[in-house]
Amino acid sequence: MTIWQFQDALSRRLLIWNIANVALGVLIALRGGFWRGLGSQHVGWGLINIAISLLGRQASRRRAESANAFEPATLIREGHNLRRILWLNAGLDVLYMLAGWQTARSARSDDQLRRGIGWGVVIQGGLLFLFDLIHAPQVPTEPYLDA
Repeated sequence: MTIWQFQDALSRRLLIWNIANVALGVLIALRGGFWRGLGSQHVGWGLINIAISLLGRQASRRRAESANAFEPATLIREGHNLRRILWLNAGLDVLYMLAGWQTARSARSDDQLRRGIGWGVVIQGGLLFLFDLIHAPQVPTEPYLDA
């Protein structure tokens, strides 16, 4: 698998997962209170991740059409860049989870919405952490082509 195929598959996975994330978030938020806060995070993060997947896919396809897209140096550089981004994102995901936990923990006992928002951030950060952690080691960083 080339880096271009991998990036396309990664974007597609992120897109599909987050379409489901938004739909689930809408259903959860209908329950109100804590659940409204939790569901709002599914919807918000889902919409952002959908945009990231679509823009990332478009940018990757544009780079894959460049004159030097299949030169070994380009394939290696693209693979290393994507792997570095995924590891960096995994670190940021931990910070998101900590911020969400702090938000939930610091909410007044009668502020269920804020508590739901905090736990929603923890969940979304955790899911992204797993996504990045699973995919980072799989990024092709060698310039081979799978025929």
